[in-house]
Amino acid sequence: TFIIGALLGAAAMFFYLYQYPASPEVVAPPVVAPAPAPAAVPAPVAAPVQPAPAAAPVAQQPPGLANLLMPVEGIDQSKLADTFEQARGEAKHEAIDIAAPKGTKVFAVADGKLVKLFDSKEGGLTVYQFDPSQTYAYYYAHLDRYAEGLKEGMELKRGDLVGYVGNSGNADPATPHLHFTIFELTPEKQWWKGKAINPYPLLAPKPAQ
Repeated sequence: TFIIGALLGAAAMFFYLYQYPASPEVVAPPVVAPAPAPAAVPAPVAAPVQPAPAAAPVAQQPPGLANLLMPVEGIDQSKLADTFEQARGEAKHEAIDIAAPKGTKVFAVADGKLVKLFDSKEGGLTVYQFDPSQTYAYYYAHLDRYAEGLKEGMELKRGDLVGYVGNSGNADPATPHLHFTIFELTPEKQWWKGKAINPYPLLAPKPAQ
């Protein structure tokens, strides 16, 4: 009886499932979270451009004034003093004074033409020499005397004797010296007129390389 009842129950269950199949389970699609937006990549920041270091200033020599000779015999260039900007009364000196015993030889600093021998109240016995291009004049003053045979119009070579250190003109009798300067001549090429150029850096010792 038990077995018969179990079989009947199974048959009834089969009949029921056949008539009314189970509705398929609706499965909601999985929720997919949106992918995060890619992080913005910052643009590379250029390193600040450092300005190139300024080049050390280079002393500029006026053209045509290179390799000037020390005009006073026996003078060590390192002993020169730059007196170009010093006051002389109400005026500027605009020259350098090269002290030396009276009678010390004075030489031409470069090649050029001797254009004027002049005895003035201030400069005493003086020599004006033009460079070959007639751009510059070399001025030697307070001489004690001229070299023998010196005359206007003659061509001088670098190192030629032009005179001797003295204290003529308004120089202090106790301090004989050569008053030396350079003029940049005007277009008129007048021996007494021009723009003074400081000869100190042209005669001073050159820095070691």
